Amino acid sequence: MTTADENDIVVGVDGSAGSAAALRWALAEAKASGRRVVAVRAWTYDPTADLESAAARSSRDLENRYRQRLAQSVAEALAGADPVPVRAEPVDGAPGPVLVRVSQNAAMLVVGSHGHGRLLRLLVGSVSAHCLKESRCPVVVVPVRTAEERGPVPDPAVTYEPGPLL
Repeated sequence: MTTADENDIVVGVDGSAGSAAALRWALAEAKASGRRVVAVRAWTYDPTADLESAAARSSRDLENRYRQRLAQSVAEALAGADPVPVRAEPVDGAPGPVLVRVSQNAAMLVVGSHGHGRLLRLLVGSVSAHCLKESRCPVVVVPVRTAEERGPVPDPAVTYEPGPLL
C-alpha cells in the first residue's frame, strides 16, 4: 500500500483502548460523511525487540498475526453498527511515519490519545505527537475515556452550532 485516497479516513489501530476509540470515531465520521475508512496497523519484525516478534518464525508470520488482530478490531468496532466501507492494512514500519505516509493524500488521519510522557505527551502519545507535527492532512486525536465519562455516543449527523462570542 502506498497512500490512501483523498476521500479516505485513515485511522491507526494497535489494539489499545485509544485506538479502539479512534476507530469507532472514524467509523462514525465515515458513516456521516460517506467516506471510507482505511484502518492501518503498523508493525515491524525484530526478533530481538519483543517476545511477539521472537515467537514468529518470519516477518510473514508476524504480518499475518497483525492482519488477523486488525481484522478482529475492525469487526468488533463494526459489530451492531451500520456498515461502512473499511480497508484494513497492516503496514511494515514504525507507527508515526507509517500513518503520516499512508495518510498524505487522505481527508484526515485519526489516532487515539495517550497519557504518558512529558509536555505534549501529557495529552497525546508519541505517535499522536508525531502525526500532529508531520501530517499533511487534518489530524483528529480521540481521547480515551471510560463509558461512564463518555455517556451516550453523539450522533455525528447532528451539526454543532456555536454560541455567541464573548
